[in-house]
Amino acid sequence: MSDEEQYVVLTENDVSQWDDKTGERYHFPKQYSKSIKPGMQFVYYKGRLKPENKAFEGQRLSKSPHYFGIGRIVDVQPDKAGHLIATLSDFQAFGEAVLAKNDGNYLEEIPESKKSNYWRVSVRKISKSVFDNIVLNAITSAPLSLNDAFPKQDEKENEKDEESLVSYEEGKKSSKYVTVYERNLKLKQQAKALHGTTCLACGFNFGEFYGEYGQDFIHIHHVLPVSLFGKSKRVDPKTDLVPVCANCHSIIHRKKDRTLSIEELKAMIAIKNKKAI
Repeated sequence: MSDEEQYVVLTENDVSQWDDKTGERYHFPKQYSKSIKPGMQFVYYKGRLKPENKAFEGQRLSKSPHYFGIGRIVDVQPDKAGHLIATLSDFQAFGEAVLAKNDGNYLEEIPESKKSNYWRVSVRKISKSVFDNIVLNAITSAPLSLNDAFPKQDEKENEKDEESLVSYEEGKKSSKYVTVYERNLKLKQQAKALHGTTCLACGFNFGEFYGEYGQDFIHIHHVLPVSLFGKSKRVDPKTDLVPVCANCHSIIHRKKDRTLSIEELKAMIAIKNKKAI
């Protein structure tokens, strides 16, 4: 899949015929079989609250059409009736609703040919830019609202571990930037929300391997080593930060005089896997 084919909107209705569970299981008609594939990232959407469904108001972030969380498609399988079930992971709920319409403009890009019935489609492919915009709107409107999606018990320990893995020369001012950037929890949260919690190098996911205890745990790696900043630099979580597992992060920073790129590490893993076949 190309970058522009990896994102999709999943509509969750207040009343449904399906036995779904938010963030874990999503039923959808077989007509959308080409719209959902394993590995895709999704955004949850709810339409306007209908008067007859007022009892569900307390279970929603807004009565207006809005987005309320993100996650990843793990698997897609048919059910007994011939429809499909998507298994979901890495679910992160928004603390506040991201309204579908902002300053008079919809966050989704609506093709001219589909304007008349666009919102009737319950599963909608979106571009990476639309996905990123929705996530950044969630973070901007409620910068601390995603905290529940990121376990707090290991924050201090995780920061200490990650800080020890950064390449820098002793005594230089750059070491100060290491501490500042590695402990910026908001940047970590943004990176997790944008890129997920699966290692970009080897594909390892702590939640899938260890279950609930490992859910949402991942190291966040600076693509450009902090030691090369030279001075204070604005970090963009979309382009400057990526998720990697602890093993890959250790290898990336194994030598203080050299920091491996993600591409170099992927090549090492590919060679190893090829030899194992």
